[in-house]
Amino acid sequence: MRPQVISKTDTGTTAWIPLDYKQNPFNIGLGIVVNGTITYDIEHTFDDVFDSTVTPTAFKHGTLTAQTTNKDGNYAFPIRAIRINNTSGTGTTTLTILQGLR
Repeated sequence: MRPQVISKTDTGTTAWIPLDYKQNPFNIGLGIVVNGTITYDIEHTFDDVFDSTVTPTAFKHGTLTAQTTNKDGNYAFPIRAIRINNTSGTGTTTLTILQGLR
């Protein structure tokens, strides 16, 4: 998967970014950069975001919740998609997603 970079300004969520959940090992690296005064969560889903009959259930990352500064993290086990959820404040959260090759 090519590196993915998404941003969200002010409150709300980004679109889901699908991942290659079949990749073995899965290994996702995350880098989050904050500009302004914003509180954010990184969320993931196990649902198929391409299935229009399903509303994906969002789960919060284990440590990237209610954050206000630059952070990094990872996912070692498969998930189907990831997004940013800016919960309060003003500014921009930028998420870079790197997934290793097979």
